[in-house]
Amino acid sequence: MRDELQLLVDRIADRMGRPVLVEDRRQRVVCYSAQAEPLDEVRRDSILRRSTTPEVIAFFARFEILRARHPVRTPAEPVLGLLPRVCVPVWHSDLLLGFVWFVDSPALSDADVNRAVGLSADLALALYRVNLLGELTARREADAVRGLLADDPAVRADAATSVVGTEMLESDGPCTALVVPVGDPAVVEQALVATRRYCGHRYAVHLVRPAQGLLLVRSGSIAPADAAAHLAEQAESAVGVGDTVSRLADAYRSVAQAAQALALPTTSGDPASSRVALWSQLGVYRVLAAAGLGPTELHPGVDRLPPDLAATVEAYLDLAGDAAATAARLRIHRTTLYYRLTRAAELSSVDLRDGLQRLQLHLALKATHLGSPR
Repeated sequence: MRDELQLLVDRIADRMGRPVLVEDRRQRVVCYSAQAEPLDEVRRDSILRRSTTPEVIAFFARFEILRARHPVRTPAEPVLGLLPRVCVPVWHSDLLLGFVWFVDSPALSDADVNRAVGLSADLALALYRVNLLGELTARREADAVRGLLADDPAVRADAATSVVGTEMLESDGPCTALVVPVGDPAVVEQALVATRRYCGHRYAVHLVRPAQGLLLVRSGSIAPADAAAHLAEQAESAVGVGDTVSRLADAYRSVAQAAQALALPTTSGDPASSRVALWSQLGVYRVLAAAGLGPTELHPGVDRLPPDLAATVEAYLDLAGDAAATAARLRIHRTTLYYRLTRAAELSSVDLRDGLQRLQLHLALKATHLGSPR
């Protein structure tokens, strides 16, 4: 099937006298001819990564290529390293199959564009087969990854066997879950696919769920923190990282940890590192999550504190009762701090001079962050 598509693409390139690149309807690179100048950064990166970046996808979306039934000319975009393009959408009835791309430099004439449309029509059947095969493979993988998250241990074990048996992953063994929130599913899909390629062939599988994108990375290729940093950059979003588990059937634990890490507030002052939340570095939050106790279960008075007083007491306890440091952090006068602490103690029925009561309230305040989006 791929050989058939390659022959068609090479024939189009030969008759058009310029390089061709073909993408599927999700703008993933399917096939391309031999490339020659002019070759811009986007074409070069697309070939190397076999995918298109979210920024480039967003740029082309402005020209509504997903709805276009006729060729679309797009201008150059120097910021993205993009030369002008001619995009020929390939449809089968009402099904968009993909796109045939030409660099429009030197500019194609109208007659050239019409010839490209005629030549590209021959790709419809081959692209339909590629899309069908890709959808079946993606669906089989998605079903297997969902199985790894099932409540039933037997289902998880069968799913692990399927993942390895169908060569989605090279082997069973230690793996780590990465979780990213879903805003635009297409952008998250592209980011996950790009990070899979970064990890290496058969070293990762992914799944896009309504609220979260999931990447399972098998140990032995890329360090989980490095994979998470790559995914955060590709998705332009925060990423949660669970602990490494010993086998695929236990991946659900790492997934739950990664999701919880994503929901917790960051403690890092570095904007770059704050995009990656490692479950292993979340300290007391891990204890609270494992305990499964809500804030009012830890201390019933926490709900009686308005947000400003809760934040004041939490900062005060975080700084071990150092009034000067707390006032400086909150940028308030020390007299204001003492007033707030007194008022908070009254409302919550806590004696802030009692170490055990302070600890109980402190844990309750920390527990209020569990489940809050980062």
